[in-house]
Amino acid sequence: MGIHPRLIDAHSHFDDVSFEPDREQALQRAHQAGVLEQIIPAIKTAWWPRIKQLCQQTSGLYPSYGLHPMFISDHLEEHLAALREWCEKEQPVAIGECGLDFFIDDPQPELQHYYFEQQLKIAAEQGLPVIIHARRSVEEVIKTLRRYPGIQGMLHSFSGSEQQAQQLIEMGFYLSFGGPITYDRAKRLHRLIRSLPLDAILLETDSPDQPGSQHRGQRNEPAYLPEVLAAVARLRQQPPEQIAEQTADNTRRLFRIDS
Repeated sequence: MGIHPRLIDAHSHFDDVSFEPDREQALQRAHQAGVLEQIIPAIKTAWWPRIKQLCQQTSGLYPSYGLHPMFISDHLEEHLAALREWCEKEQPVAIGECGLDFFIDDPQPELQHYYFEQQLKIAAEQGLPVIIHARRSVEEVIKTLRRYPGIQGMLHSFSGSEQQAQQLIEMGFYLSFGGPITYDRAKRLHRLIRSLPLDAILLETDSPDQPGSQHRGQRNEPAYLPEVLAAVARLRQQPPEQIAEQTADNTRRLFRIDS
């Protein structure tokens, strides 16, 4: 393990049921690859307890609780009150995964906006960063965030423009990248990776989703994060050790994790 740079997976759904058959082995593979810590964002209320249990039982896993826009039909008004209570009692590292997704069928934008803004208010109250999902909605997300100055967070699997990236960085946000950047066809993402300041970048897998080019069609897992690191290093022509150290520091700073 000593030959690998230490990495933090800034966005991993390691609580997902797809890991139930081999979660311990997947964790060992992650550790062997140098991925010693993971941020575990929530999707919906019903799954908060399994994230809590997993993070309590496993060193290096940090919970975030929230209501994902892709599951808007599962969310209820009372879940927002429950989120506030969970944050006060459980002390997660962030609120999320929250945000806007206008790619899905029947996106119900008004309802998505409502739950997103309510979670931003809770984050402001609790002094917590937010983990944001923005698919075909980056401009709307930026407009919404401008109404809540002072909130920090990350846009996971960022796919917006360089101009949007700069606006978000100026607002105190980090941009996270995963498997999609490992594909040769992702030229726009590659240009973005080259242009961004390193102190604004996080690395993620989004396990079990968004596998990289070497694992197309397979379950993604945190052990594959070094492939994301290698892609960033190649694109930026910088040593992987430097990128690993800076992105891990960025993640710890955002989520206030002791090194």
